[in-house]
Amino acid sequence: MNSLDVLGLVATCFTTSSFVPQVWRTWKTRDVSGISLPTYVIITVGLALWLVYGWLRGDMPLMVANAVMVVLTGAITVMKIRFQAQAPGRR
Repeated sequence: MNSLDVLGLVATCFTTSSFVPQVWRTWKTRDVSGISLPTYVIITVGLALWLVYGWLRGDMPLMVANAVMVVLTGAITVMKIRFQAQAPGRR
């Protein structure tokens, strides 16, 4: 692993951790009213494609960053669907 990979992994820590508070808040409050489902579906698919790209290139920082982000944005997407369906007044 070279210094460029280390830089990429440090950047990964910052960018991926930025979604942790949103996942945590959404899980605790079950409030998904401010979350755009189309936005999270699009970003999750895009990140999955970046993950495949990183895997095909053999780029570890790119794979790690996008794998974690797919999990986090995917979790928000799933919570949006589930919690919105469970919201009072929804049929």
